Amino acid sequence: MNLIEVLSGALAWGIVVYLIYRLYNKRRVKPKGWKILIVFWIGMFSFSFNFNLFGEAVRLSILPLGVWILYFILNSKEGRWEIYRRFAWLGFGANFIFLLFSLISTPVHQAIYPQNEIDTYIAGVEEAYFITIHPSGQDVSLKKDTLLDGIERLQKSTISSDDWYYDLTRNDSKEVNERFPYQLVNATPKWGSGSQAIIYLEDDGKGLLILTPEKQRYFRSDQSLLEEGNE
Repeated sequence: MNLIEVLSGALAWGIVVYLIYRLYNKRRVKPKGWKILIVFWIGMFSFSFNFNLFGEAVRLSILPLGVWILYFILNSKEGRWEIYRRFAWLGFGANFIFLLFSLISTPVHQAIYPQNEIDTYIAGVEEAYFITIHPSGQDVSLKKDTLLDGIERLQKSTISSDDWYYDLTRNDSKEVNERFPYQLVNATPKWGSGSQAIIYLEDDGKGLLILTPEKQRYFRSDQSLLEEGNE
């Protein structure tokens, strides 16, 4: 979870708590607080429709199942449904408040933490180093100063998966040169981004392949990020 999601969730809950408080103060007969919370919680139950919007999973509440359940339970006792009715509907309505803030947080997060900029994924390299993950890799270490000084100059590029596959399959020898034989570990993303990425380095030391749960991105440096030998 990233900083924007935490803040938007806190704001959404703040609005919900404020609405519960206002409804409570308007009641001439004050129900017990723990009963209000239970009614609100059950009221949130709903039949929902899930779909993807701009690459994000969205849950849209359609039918107020919790409200119906509470109606059949409370309506059997005179006056009970009238006392808790608004809290039950507020529980169902809270689903739309959370949905609204979720939809707002997505473009805000992308504006503050652009997915096409490398510093979203690599902001600190104080403890970072490369590990060799394929026998074709060499004994190398990370040029931290080069990476930090040139991180803004790293250009988003494209990589041809067809050519990559062809290079692997056309080699008749048993020895295969992996195109990305190094992995960058312990690099920290931009604070608050919540970025979870696996970062690989190309065999020439200039290409960075960044894999996230959503997609992959490829960046090129104008100079090698490798130097021979361990640090």
